[in-house]
Amino acid sequence: MSTLESVESRDGTVIRFEVVGHGPPLVLVHGSMADRTRWAPVVGALAQRFTVHLVDRRGRGGSPDGEGAYDIAQEGEDIAAVVNALGRDVYLFGHSYGAVCSLEAALRTNAIGRMALYEPPVSTPGYQAASPASLARIQERIAAGDPEGTLLFFYREVLHLPESDIAAMRPTAIWQARIKVAHTVARELQALNVFDISSRLSKIDIPVRLFLGTASAPYFLPAAEAILKQLPRADLVLLEGQDHIMMDRDPAGFVAKVVEFAAPK
Repeated sequence: MSTLESVESRDGTVIRFEVVGHGPPLVLVHGSMADRTRWAPVVGALAQRFTVHLVDRRGRGGSPDGEGAYDIAQEGEDIAAVVNALGRDVYLFGHSYGAVCSLEAALRTNAIGRMALYEPPVSTPGYQAASPASLARIQERIAAGDPEGTLLFFYREVLHLPESDIAAMRPTAIWQARIKVAHTVARELQALNVFDISSRLSKIDIPVRLFLGTASAPYFLPAAEAILKQLPRADLVLLEGQDHIMMDRDPAGFVAKVVEFAAPK
């Protein structure tokens, strides 16, 4: 059985999250064009080990969008508000854009005990999460009212997912949830292209693990390495043969990696 709870972020936006399971607190932060249902393949197994908190990031699922211009710092404040409501030593896990939001959150709260980041897609010199041409084509599709076209272009040209992965996702319930929020991807890609990877991240003095699939798009490796250099207590784990959606491809293997990092060494 699960419950729906909420917190108020710093700017007054209400951030809702689903709570399920028993055990130490685990907060899951989904990536672009998704909501909390993104975790459906793994939440049952994780709930056997943790009290899992499935966040709906602002502008999707049960969480309304904020007012005014978008800033990823607001997303960090949202996640920090959720974490602060849970007490101390919270395990935070962020996937893709949610991993970047999690970095922002870790700069705003001391209640995180450890943090795992699965392929944060920040831009680095010579590598961009989305080229200006790709971003322009995404904006054209959004302006044309073509959310599914936006979603397909993003998966094919930005994440470089194989057609077999896309075909497997299309019949699932999360596909419709993704279509509903496809318009948010342009603002997130713009935020990634200017995300500040600098010594400010050295203030995140907790154990951090970065996960990287060996079959993922090329820009994920320099992104992970750039972040790794700034974090004082971080390591990088390569996931052999995996890509950006291990939780769909190999749910049991994904859960094992989450659980493994939860155990202090």
